[in-house]
Amino acid sequence: MTEEQDIAYMRMAIEQAQLAAAAGEVPIGAVVVYEPHDPATRRALADPRVVATAYNRRESDKSPSAHAEFLALEAAAAELNAWRLTGCTVYVTLEPCIMCAGLMHQARVDRCVFGAYDPKAGALGSLYAIHEDERLNHNFSVQGGVLESECAQILRDFFATRRQAAGSTLGADACSCSAPKEA
Repeated sequence: MTEEQDIAYMRMAIEQAQLAAAAGEVPIGAVVVYEPHDPATRRALADPRVVATAYNRRESDKSPSAHAEFLALEAAAAELNAWRLTGCTVYVTLEPCIMCAGLMHQARVDRCVFGAYDPKAGALGSLYAIHEDERLNHNFSVQGGVLESECAQILRDFFATRRQAAGSTLGADACSCSAPKEA
C-alpha cells in the first residue's frame, strides 16, 4: 500500500471512531483492507478492497472483547469466509492492545497501520512488540503514527467532554495518547 492509501484508509477508520463517539463509546475505529497477492511473486492479484469496518462497542455490547479491531477482524473473516486473513491490513486509530495484537497474530494478517500510540496498553511497539516476537509462528509489519494527531485529538476531546459532564477537575491532558497536544 502507498502512503496515500494508508492515509485514505485511516480517514475511514477515523469516521468509524466518530461513530463510536456519537454512540457514547470510546472513539476508536478500524478498517480491514484485503489485497490478495500471488505467494510466489508477491504481486497483487486484485485491487485492495475494504472488507470490514467497525468501531468500539464495549459499552453497547457489554463485552470486553468488543474492541474496534477485534470486531473488524471478525467481520473480515466472515466476509472472506476464512479465519486466515493473509492479504489483509488492519487500520485502527489507536495502537492495539495485547488482545487485539494477539488476534492479528492468530488471524495471520499481513500488516497493521495505527494512528495514535498507546503508552499504557499498546502491544505493537509501545509496551510490547507482538508483531515481531520471533518466538511466535507469525510476524506482521506495523506502521504507527499515521494521522497520529487527528486520532489522538478525537480521544482527548471525547475524554475531556466526559470529564466535563461528570464535573471532574482533570484537564484534557489526562488522555494517555502520545500525540502532541494541540495549541
